[in-house]
Amino acid sequence: LSFLLVFLGLALPGTQGKIIPRCEMVRILRQNRFEGFEGKTVADWMCLIKHESDYNTRAYNNNGPSRDYGIFQINSKYWCNDGRTAGSKNACGTSCSKFLDDNIADDIQCAKKIAREAHGLTPWYGWKNHCRGKNLSSYVRGC
Repeated sequence: LSFLLVFLGLALPGTQGKIIPRCEMVRILRQNRFEGFEGKTVADWMCLIKHESDYNTRAYNNNGPSRDYGIFQINSKYWCNDGRTAGSKNACGTSCSKFLDDNIADDIQCAKKIAREAHGLTPWYGWKNHCRGKNLSSYVRGC
């Protein structure tokens, strides 16, 4: 099965987005004032991004009735409209497809809205399962 998935990944043009290099992503987060935002560090956000999308701007994941989109894996049930998720709240007021391009300005705006409403990063399972309460200094070291 993994061979088939790798083959399909290579065979489908446009499915692989821009992989943002680690230190470039740190710089983007710092420029967009993520340090201290809702009590979290840039290292927290870097760990979240690593475990949610592996720094890939076009990452997506099916969750049954909903889907996660982009570098922050923004969910279609609550935050964006993908035209297929029943009862989508679209709280960020945008199409989910906007989170699959290489311009992450809209992704950043929505991710901050999510964190602001949650008072932290708990909506992201990647952060809860891999980052919360851990030493995350390696995610920003050397940047």
